[in-house]
Amino acid sequence: MSVIYRGESEMSGEKLCPADVRAQVLIEALPYIRRFHEKTIVVKYGGNVINDEELAKTVIEDIVLLKLVGFRPIIVHGGGSEITKWVELSGKKAEFVDGLRITDKDTIEVAQMVLNRLNKNLVREVEKLGVKACGLSGADGGMLFVEKKMPGGKDIGFVGDIKKVNTDIIDKMLDDDYIPVICPIGIDADFNPYNINADDAAYEIATAVQAEKLAFLTDVEGLYKDYNDKDTLISEITVDSARELLNSGDIKGGMFPKLSNCIHAVENGVKRVHILDGRIPHSLILEIFTHKGVGTAIIGQEEEKFFKEEK
Repeated sequence: MSVIYRGESEMSGEKLCPADVRAQVLIEALPYIRRFHEKTIVVKYGGNVINDEELAKTVIEDIVLLKLVGFRPIIVHGGGSEITKWVELSGKKAEFVDGLRITDKDTIEVAQMVLNRLNKNLVREVEKLGVKACGLSGADGGMLFVEKKMPGGKDIGFVGDIKKVNTDIIDKMLDDDYIPVICPIGIDADFNPYNINADDAAYEIATAVQAEKLAFLTDVEGLYKDYNDKDTLISEITVDSARELLNSGDIKGGMFPKLSNCIHAVENGVKRVHILDGRIPHSLILEIFTHKGVGTAIIGQEEEKFFKEEK
């Protein structure tokens, strides 16, 4: 199994002043900036990160920095906890089947309201930093075409399974120098709105635009061989080894579908997928622009490894 675990940082023993440290970080970033110039990166942004004002600010700063050094970033965001809050404030109980929200007509209205509000807030935060952004729903321009998702054959309402991604509006925004900010609402053949799992939306969009990178900001440090042993945090893993790990039974809970999406993304053209701890300030920049990084990268079999495997 081709897996590289997080090791201790290499230290020369030489003491550097703060200015030297900052300069070294910038120098370390240069090959990555050169390699990924004008490449598309999709960032899935949600969970507890989106509800923490300070962390949210650092994520937006990271994405704007990526834009300014030549990346073409796309933001796909969720908002599940906010949807639950407003559903319950409306007097309804939030119910789930296999992790999917039961979404009747009232709930889909609440979901659209909440996601559109979060969407415009994110656009505003990006533009405060001097970069153009455009808020989009997956229903805009027929971007995310869905059919009803039926887990175990059960009808859970307006929950969509993405069948096609139309990238026209995304491509237009990128070409016009905007950061697209996309919320996971899709439409069916009758133009009914559907709620979509944000991880699924990010994966489908990343594969449709053939992104160089897809980054999932999560509430965990990354992918572990054994979650109870923090020394088994995996820095880099090939897609074949990731599938072995997925089939081993060692990956459980919410990480299972996330890793499955990561594997499918790489198998369908995305060069590298990152699982990052969004609770760490500037984790996106640390993972992409430093040698050691802070999360887990899932890569294609032929992709160049950033780490050397130990003998």
